[in-house]
Amino acid sequence: MQKITGLITILFLFSFSAFSQQAQLSGVITDGNEKAAVYNSVVALLTPVDSILYKFTRSDKKGNFNFKNVKAGNYILMTSHYQYADYVDPIIVKENENKLGTIALKSKIELLREVVIKTGSIRIKGDTTSYRASDFVVSENANVEELLKKLPGIQVDKNGAIKAMGETVQKVLVDGEEFFGDDPGMAVKNLRADAVKEVQVFDKKSELAEFTGIDDGNTKKTINLKLKEDKKKGYFGKIDGANQPFTDTDSRYNSNLMVSSFKGKRKLSAFLLNGNTGQDGLGWEDSEKFGARDDSFSMNMDDDGNVNFEWVGGNNDGEPYVNTQNGFIKNTNAGLQYTNKWNDKQNLNVSPKFNKQIYTNNNSRISQTQVGETQLNENKSTVTNVNRSNFKLNATYDVKLDSVNSLKITAKTNFYNTDSDEFTDGTTTGNGGILKNKQQRAFTTNSDKSSFFTSLLFKHKFAKPRRTFSVNSSWSMLNTNSNNFLKSSNESYVDGVFATKDDVDQNKIGDKTSQNFAASFSYSEPIAKQLSLQFAYQIAYDKGENNYFTYDYSEDTGKYDLLVNSLSNEFEQTMVTHRPNLKLSYNAKKINYSFGSGFGFTSFDLLDKTMEKEYKRNYANFFPSASFSYKYKSNSNLRVNYQGSTRQPTLDQLQPLRNNQDFFNQTLGNPDLKQSFTNSININQSSYDMLSETQIYQGLSFSTTNNLIIYSRVIDPESAKTISKPINTNGNFATNFYFGYGLKIKKIDLRANFSPSFGYNKSALSINDKIGSAKNLNTGFSVYLSKSKEKQYDINLSNRFSFNRNSTTQNSEIKSFNTNNLNLDIGVYFAEKWKLSTDYNLNTRQKTVDFQNNLTNQLWNARLQRTFKKDEFTAYFMVRDILNQNIGIQRNVYENTISQEQNDRLKRYAMIGFTWNFKNRGETTKR
Repeated sequence: MQKITGLITILFLFSFSAFSQQAQLSGVITDGNEKAAVYNSVVALLTPVDSILYKFTRSDKKGNFNFKNVKAGNYILMTSHYQYADYVDPIIVKENENKLGTIALKSKIELLREVVIKTGSIRIKGDTTSYRASDFVVSENANVEELLKKLPGIQVDKNGAIKAMGETVQKVLVDGEEFFGDDPGMAVKNLRADAVKEVQVFDKKSELAEFTGIDDGNTKKTINLKLKEDKKKGYFGKIDGANQPFTDTDSRYNSNLMVSSFKGKRKLSAFLLNGNTGQDGLGWEDSEKFGARDDSFSMNMDDDGNVNFEWVGGNNDGEPYVNTQNGFIKNTNAGLQYTNKWNDKQNLNVSPKFNKQIYTNNNSRISQTQVGETQLNENKSTVTNVNRSNFKLNATYDVKLDSVNSLKITAKTNFYNTDSDEFTDGTTTGNGGILKNKQQRAFTTNSDKSSFFTSLLFKHKFAKPRRTFSVNSSWSMLNTNSNNFLKSSNESYVDGVFATKDDVDQNKIGDKTSQNFAASFSYSEPIAKQLSLQFAYQIAYDKGENNYFTYDYSEDTGKYDLLVNSLSNEFEQTMVTHRPNLKLSYNAKKINYSFGSGFGFTSFDLLDKTMEKEYKRNYANFFPSASFSYKYKSNSNLRVNYQGSTRQPTLDQLQPLRNNQDFFNQTLGNPDLKQSFTNSININQSSYDMLSETQIYQGLSFSTTNNLIIYSRVIDPESAKTISKPINTNGNFATNFYFGYGLKIKKIDLRANFSPSFGYNKSALSINDKIGSAKNLNTGFSVYLSKSKEKQYDINLSNRFSFNRNSTTQNSEIKSFNTNNLNLDIGVYFAEKWKLSTDYNLNTRQKTVDFQNNLTNQLWNARLQRTFKKDEFTAYFMVRDILNQNIGIQRNVYENTISQEQNDRLKRYAMIGFTWNFKNRGETTKR
């Protein structure tokens, strides 16, 4: 009896234990093409070791299937239906509830039609080209950028810009998610190549198109890096440090740290970049993302109802322009990114970044301006010092509320501070070298800027496929406070004889605020098998205030307390926009097209508080749009897009305020400005044959703009003083064409690419109240050659020749010149652990009538390195600008002015450095 009781107890405990580990598994079976539910499909669970059937069920009329009382563990899920290809996928069943989501099946007819090419390590299926990373051998510590250079159809230039199938890559994702925002440079330069399982190249659709299933023609060439499973459970990174030897002061240095930690769906990455060489590891778009360029605030709403804000230059804040290609700069950049997913329903992405920049530059500029029979020659030198810091925080929270509803919350903030001073000394002469004016100027700035942005996006899918509804609302605010000081001495001459002197000693205080609230909703309705109708409505409210006060210095009080009324103004702008939009879309396997139109109704109110004057106007705009896409064969397509869009004048352009920062070159605002309207059409074609490794791509664009805003200049030929004012003009258009052909010459294992281009534009100009035009013709031809052999050599050669032709109706003389840019990059491996790499750039510009010398610039760099401990450690010696010819000379042609300027450049220096590429050695074995 005791044995029976014990046996029953054991069986009960075993049953209880087994029951406690039972799980539930569910999902939905749909047609991958039609998105409709698949009824009566067999869904089976097989054991992975011997493929023995464990359980099976069938999908109901809605495509749903459900397994109950499933033991937790590993299984093979298989579906079978007489009209569809079998679907097989290994899965892991966890305790409690498991939702597989939607399983899209491919019909057998569709499968027979689709051409799938497999050539060893490359696979093309539909629009996606996949590369198996392990089949392209790179060095042990190589980054993703080096891996991409090995992949057929992909090119990476010296600046890190990526092209795939002839198109520029705009996004690089890691496991389908953004990595430090959407900057491609961070992922390809800082992720290890040996962490990547597969590289996928495809055209990513817009968020709205992915949601509705209706192609809107808006795509971005995208690379997705799929990481190896074992790399998602550990960490890897890089520490790099280099310093200029044998120097006591002002030595060059770089230090970079990048570390990433992965655990399942949680990703944590951090970087720290610090240096004074401009070679601090930033990617090709990082200068924008991390604040390494000159920026000021701007905010606008595009024609799709989306609010955009960015830092752009050119306003009354007075901050000097910073071009990091010139001058001497010290950069400190730091950032952190945290992403995580929970239950495949919640997704969090947080990324704070900090940048500090200290910049100095000496600039000398000579220019010639033709005004009638008078030629004005300006000679100016400027010393610039800038100290700025920037903190950004981006956060996104995406949650699937249930199977049909989702919510996305986005928040961004940006804090920005700048201290700068600029010292200018200049003279202007006329015909025969007769002196016109002299100027000495000192301008110091202090500005604080902040921005806040938040948006809420709600999406709902109805039971009927392609019927969707979405609501998007956003609020943003930009605030700028500036406190600037201007001191200048300005002398005017008549016939070379001193006439007058104007001394300026002023304090300029600015307070500018812009706010925007926008809301939009979109509804899509299927009206036929491949036809859908979309209706959208947007409303936006913009409010802007710009209060700017100028005070003269008072000798009596020793303070800046004398208000200058002519240089002070309080100004408000209010704009309300309503925009309904209707679009018809057709989506098939090979052909997609859409056409529709929006109507914009805008009320535009301006209030000049100082002059107590109000400006009111209303606009009604017609916004037609059309797109066409034809996939005529695998990995080949033709795209045509047409769009009409508006652009509003900025607050600084509208405010009737005179900017006297440069006494002899002043600007005025114009409250009578109208919005501009642009019609643009783009035609693009690309094809790639993976078997022959040849590619062809070409594009043609044309745009015309009515009421284009340009700056009208009134130039006094006697004093050489210029007053500029924004005005609206017509007769502006631009057209561009490019063509590319790439191939691999297999006999000599050489990759080649040839690309001609053509551009022509005509824009209005206004000088001394005479409306004319400026025309520019630009043609070019590029050649790219690449050859490599693993662990022996890498050779890349490129050359671009271009021809420029400029003319204006103000001057009968045609100015023409050509330029040529040659780049050679060679890497040679020897003695197993050693590598010598060198790159050479020759940039030449033809002499002209105005500049009698050819402009030639050579830049030659070299690096010798030795690796240790399976390439984990690298020691190197490098020399930049071996020939000591890194000169910052540039020539420009603008309307009736030609100019040449020279800036400081970092010349020859040498550095010794050390790099540690580290990674975990796998999971620790439990004892």
